[in-house]
Amino acid sequence: MKVAIIGGGASGMFAGGLIANKGHKVVIFDGNEKCGKKLYITGKGRCNFTNLCDTQTFLENVVRGRKFIQSALTKFSPQDCVDFFEAQGVKTKVERGRRVFPKSDKSSDIIKALERFCSKAEVRLNHKVKAISLQEGKFKVDNEIFDCVIIATGGKSYEGTGSTGDGYNFAKRFGHTIVPLKSALCAIELKDNLSSLQGVSLKNVSLNAVIEGGGKLSQFGEMLFTDKGISGPCVLTMSSLINRSTVKQLFIDFKPALTLEQIDNRLLREFDNAKNKNLSHIVENLLPKSLVAVFLEKLGLDGHKKVNSVTQQERKILKEGLKCWTVEYKMLYPLSSGVITSGGVDLKEVDPRTMQSKLVKGLYFIGEVLDIDALTGGYNLQIAFSTAYALSTQF
Repeated sequence: MKVAIIGGGASGMFAGGLIANKGHKVVIFDGNEKCGKKLYITGKGRCNFTNLCDTQTFLENVVRGRKFIQSALTKFSPQDCVDFFEAQGVKTKVERGRRVFPKSDKSSDIIKALERFCSKAEVRLNHKVKAISLQEGKFKVDNEIFDCVIIATGGKSYEGTGSTGDGYNFAKRFGHTIVPLKSALCAIELKDNLSSLQGVSLKNVSLNAVIEGGGKLSQFGEMLFTDKGISGPCVLTMSSLINRSTVKQLFIDFKPALTLEQIDNRLLREFDNAKNKNLSHIVENLLPKSLVAVFLEKLGLDGHKKVNSVTQQERKILKEGLKCWTVEYKMLYPLSSGVITSGGVDLKEVDPRTMQSKLVKGLYFIGEVLDIDALTGGYNLQIAFSTAYALSTQF
């Protein structure tokens, strides 16, 4: 059988190796000068390629496509993924949150292993496929005939790595529905002008979103102020949870471990010990110094006011501000800046056991081109490998 794989990323290379090693003729087309270009920057160049958690925990970290991916995960689990790379000579290590990396901290080790694994496949670099059509039960890819075609083109994030969304266009030409594309695992832009806070980082805070319909989402962890808004681990997660909702309110809880009453009691103690100090001095004991002026200004409080003249109402505003400091949501950062793309080929039109199109026999979709996305931690790459493996069982 002659197989065309469009895209030489993680899923494309893995599928290419699996199928070629069964004796089939495989051609991998990639528009870049080398395969796995996006893998080079994954995990800040360290390549967090899977997560060694249990299946239930893994699925809890899948934002969309949870039911669809279950079958593929059973066929090729995170442990199978680790075993595969170890067998290819890549020493691995497990870090916080069960994240798995190559021991060398080099994404190039993962890429080289995949290149070796798919060495029996023909790889055509700098070849951006222009057209795919169906002719008498066969597929014409540009001017070459194949028995089947695998779309492994990725999403539209990091376009510089070749993720230009071609796979969505190919899918549409064959009648597939594309769930609207959204940014995922990206920074959040705010209407507030908080550019003076750029670079200020926060730990152990809670970012909360109230969405249309009355739902509330909350993420605990670290965050960072950017030139236009906020970023950092809990913000990236929040972006994936809200990207298909209308955000009514966004606020930061600086002291999620404390109740309003506990904060009030602390403020009273602080006030009692520094009656002749400025209010800003008290707040500096509770927040990063570089944040204090903007924090108080946004609450309408005078940081130069002496503690002994702060009213009960002002103290109430202060304690409530520490628990609910509202920032005005504007939008998610654009698709091009997201770690992954949310949206893609509608899962209702793809067989979860084989990744074959339900509309066109011999047409397959794997990896990020599908409407599946997960949180950070190695889950998205594992999905790429698992969908590729599920597909390969048909050959």
